[in-house]
Amino acid sequence: MSDTHLDSAVQGVLQDVMAAEYPVLLDTFLTDSEERLRLLHAAERAADAQALRLAAHSFKGSCSNMGAPLLAELCWRLEEAARREQLQDAAELIEQIEREFAIVRILFRAERQRFRF
Repeated sequence: MSDTHLDSAVQGVLQDVMAAEYPVLLDTFLTDSEERLRLLHAAERAADAQALRLAAHSFKGSCSNMGAPLLAELCWRLEEAARREQLQDAAELIEQIEREFAIVRILFRAERQRFRF
């Protein structure tokens, strides 16, 4: 895995803790992240700073827990912009989040392939 996009130490701990359920965790993160992206877009389109802040905060937490630090950082930046109700940069931040998630998704799918029977 690319240490630039994923923290290998966090991944190792998750694998140890989750054991046989680790592939399920990867699948769940990927599925949930798609929904979180949908919520970010909906909140941005509605210019709903509170919904955007909450969605970004939630996504940030899951990214952090899964060891995706760059993705978590981008979500934090969006959360802070929404907290300050500075939504003019929201679309650009969401685009950056989508690009980073695309990379993380590829890495997690590759990781998931190691557990196929």
